Amino acid sequence: MSHIKEPAKIEKMSFEIIEALIGGKLPPGPERDVVFRVVHATADPDFADLMVISEDAVKAGVDALRAKRPVITDVKMLKAGVSPTRPGGPDLTHCFISDPDVAELSRKEGITRATAAMRKAAHMMDGSVVVIGNAPTALYEVIRLIREDGVRPALVIGVPVGFVGAAESKQELEGLTEAPFITNRGRKGGSAVGAAVVNALIKMSNQ
Repeated sequence: MSHIKEPAKIEKMSFEIIEALIGGKLPPGPERDVVFRVVHATADPDFADLMVISEDAVKAGVDALRAKRPVITDVKMLKAGVSPTRPGGPDLTHCFISDPDVAELSRKEGITRATAAMRKAAHMMDGSVVVIGNAPTALYEVIRLIREDGVRPALVIGVPVGFVGAAESKQELEGLTEAPFITNRGRKGGSAVGAAVVNALIKMSNQ
């Protein structure tokens, strides 16, 4: 069986296929790069119709990354998929879901660990990039922290996946006026989508 082995050729062909499938649907400007990267990471052209990017969201995320602000994720899988924010520099990506005090807060309050992890991260959210790829409860908590506690992330990337609460939490995010956001409509999403979005921003921030 013959197949293409060279990474550069594989990437070039992938980009050509994506362009042929969705090129006419992509938004202009830097938003195009974000949507393109999501489609490339998921092999799902539907995301060209599903992504929602608020005004100046891309710029806000890029500016935060250039300022070396934290990147906060809901799960370790998403954290693992995020490129180093600065090659050779300190790791600015944080995930608290496995911390013992987060597990204890979850048991004590009867909330999900994802919710508890966002509460622990609240003190560093101002000016940060918050990326939710799996847990709708985490996204709901971030929205609550913004609306009720006055935290102000530079950008919220909310793309949780699932049948319970995922579409609804993202719809709630679309109504957020206090912070820029990037999301997608419906049940689709996940760590790969969240990592693709933030990695697109990281690439822009390093240019």
